[in-house]
Amino acid sequence: MRKEAIQVFATRVTQASKSDLIVILYEMILTEIKEARDAYEIGNLMAFDKELKKAQKFITELTAVLDYSYAISYDLLSLYLYVNKRIITAIIKRNPVSLDSAEAVLRKLLTGFEGVSKLDTSGPMMRNTQQLYAGLTYGKGKLNETYIDPNDRSRGFIA
Repeated sequence: MRKEAIQVFATRVTQASKSDLIVILYEMILTEIKEARDAYEIGNLMAFDKELKKAQKFITELTAVLDYSYAISYDLLSLYLYVNKRIITAIIKRNPVSLDSAEAVLRKLLTGFEGVSKLDTSGPMMRNTQQLYAGLTYGKGKLNETYIDPNDRSRGFIA
């Protein structure tokens, strides 16, 4: 995954609710699969394998956090195992054709969890994270980006 994408995902994770974290994981898997396809197109099979193995790690994380006290968790487990098998097939055959069905499953799950996350009012999972407010100022020959946390009482003048 590219550095810019990692930074965007990391920022989103700090502000995410439980269901938003699942959505982010699906998006990260789909991003890794896309980058694996891109690597395959240029003939870089090492990067192809590497990106797919990263996607597998995210699938493993989704599998690990399932709560089996709910019946739907077993259905999700079956889907995650199927997606993982399709990724393994792509790695072994060194061909991205089997990823089509994996992506289709992931996109449907992503759509469903996006709907759930819109209804989730639990707030961010991470506490005491910096609230990000960005601003740009002009510096000598460049733009400077500033982040300000309005809850940080140790900044500025205290009266």
